[in-house]
Amino acid sequence: MKTTLLRSAAMLMLLGGAVAHAQDYPTKTITMVVPFAAGGPTDTVARLVAQSMSAKLKQTIIVENVGGAGGTIGAARVAKAAPDGYTVLLHHIGHSTAPALYRKLTYNAIDSFEPVGLVTDVPMTLVARKDFPAKDFKEFLAYVKANKAKVTYANAGIGSASHLCGMLFMTAIATDLTTVPYKGTGPAMNDLLGGQVDFMCDQTTNTTSQIKGGKIKAYGVTTKARLPNMPDLPTLNEAGLPNFEVAVWHGLYAPKGTPKPVIDALSGALQVALKDPAVKQRFADLGTEPVAEARAKPEALRAHLKSEIDRWGPIIAKAGAYAD
Repeated sequence: MKTTLLRSAAMLMLLGGAVAHAQDYPTKTITMVVPFAAGGPTDTVARLVAQSMSAKLKQTIIVENVGGAGGTIGAARVAKAAPDGYTVLLHHIGHSTAPALYRKLTYNAIDSFEPVGLVTDVPMTLVARKDFPAKDFKEFLAYVKANKAKVTYANAGIGSASHLCGMLFMTAIATDLTTVPYKGTGPAMNDLLGGQVDFMCDQTTNTTSQIKGGKIKAYGVTTKARLPNMPDLPTLNEAGLPNFEVAVWHGLYAPKGTPKPVIDALSGALQVALKDPAVKQRFADLGTEPVAEARAKPEALRAHLKSEIDRWGPIIAKAGAYAD
């Protein structure tokens, strides 16, 4: 009896210490893992949000790029990190496609994480090297089909948003093309700019400045409506690819078991960041916008992640796109 009471007392002391520690959070630098190479669209979103969240939390948030395997290496690292709020993950739609794309994952996309909140929904654009011969989407489609053996499509690796968009594009046009995978769309964009690959489908956060600067050609956007910052760019639907729509959402996660007060602090800082005029303006410049406050919360991300896993699983299975 005495031993049981001592154990209970010890557990209460540990629990009390953990709660007190959580309430003091944060007391040191936080690492935000981006599971893709630096310079890509998710990296851009992370750095904008991290800077504003740092001000709210009064602690530095450093962005660490852990690329490879379509984002699963970085996600696995965060899943195994200490659940104390000092290592978090900013991932995109690829977090919901990984369970279907990868036969062997060392983590569970839902059960290994605590959701913090959604961040933004980013449109995608179909772009090509500057000297690609087609002047519009109709000519682009005809050229790709006629030259499918030599046309190259760049993506950020299996499970990435660019891979998913490309997979849906090839399915929609019933044409298989040669794909060139990278560890992120940053290096993929560099090769597109250099003419080493022909085209790619990438987020506006990575393509807008290149399109406006005339460094690449744009053939369409993957949203239902045209973008305010690029009104002359048609949607792929109106350009000749009916019902083609892909939006890339981003979410913030912590390791499973992270105390609720810590999750609440992170979510609160995220909500403040997404209202930051500087963040909103920069997002607008890049062709996107922050999600509404109600979506920048744990329960909203949890529900959205599950619905997206349910949505993409059958599509990926039908396409037969798998990785080891």
